[in-house]
Amino acid sequence: MPDPWQEEVLRSASGRQLLNCSRQSGKSTVSSIKALHRAVFYPDSLVLLVSPSQRQSIELFRKVTWARQHMPSQPEIVEDNKLSLAFGNGSRIVALPGSEETIRGFSGVSLIIEDEASRCPDALYRSIRPMLAVSGGAFMLMTTPFGKRGHFFDEWTGPNRWERVEIPATQCPRISAEFLQEERDSMGDWWFKQEYMCEFGDSIDSLFTHDQVMGALSDVPALFGDDDESAADDDEVKALFEEG
Repeated sequence: MPDPWQEEVLRSASGRQLLNCSRQSGKSTVSSIKALHRAVFYPDSLVLLVSPSQRQSIELFRKVTWARQHMPSQPEIVEDNKLSLAFGNGSRIVALPGSEETIRGFSGVSLIIEDEASRCPDALYRSIRPMLAVSGGAFMLMTTPFGKRGHFFDEWTGPNRWERVEIPATQCPRISAEFLQEERDSMGDWWFKQEYMCEFGDSIDSLFTHDQVMGALSDVPALFGDDDESAADDDEVKALFEEG
């Protein structure tokens, strides 16, 4: 049986979902079922699985294969290999590498699932968004945090119309309190809070915190003016601060 939050994600009609979930909480399982459901029950659907590396995409694809094998009624399959599934109803599920140079060309996409989104390059994210322009397809980003940076952090903290789901390890019945205490003692607070408690930590090597940078930059336009050149200066200053 799915956890309550997994059931909510599966039943959600939202076309934009952000899953900020602890390690081993079940986000890969729920996303693989979401992908399979779209392919089986919506003919001619194209579902793309994207991760920072081909290996990680293949691991997520294996979850899809596992879910298909446990269906009470097997859908017709016309192609089955380690990178893709093609169904008799015209749908496809394809696992892709995490390189924007090699994944361009897909169109009419029904669902994109980006795994380990906090570690996927921003260029990859920008290149796959247009694949949904005509189809109006759904988009799911799932990850544990990795600092206050990148497109996942921007979307999580931004104003866009995402459904946001946060599941720390303390809400996962399969992860014991004893294990979590051992992990905290072993890896320290910075890693523990991101890997298990869904918190976006400031970079370890940053001279200033993210909040300090944002507070300082709020006065930059007054120093440089409001023209386009000053806006570019603002972006450069912000980038330098965030790089630490």
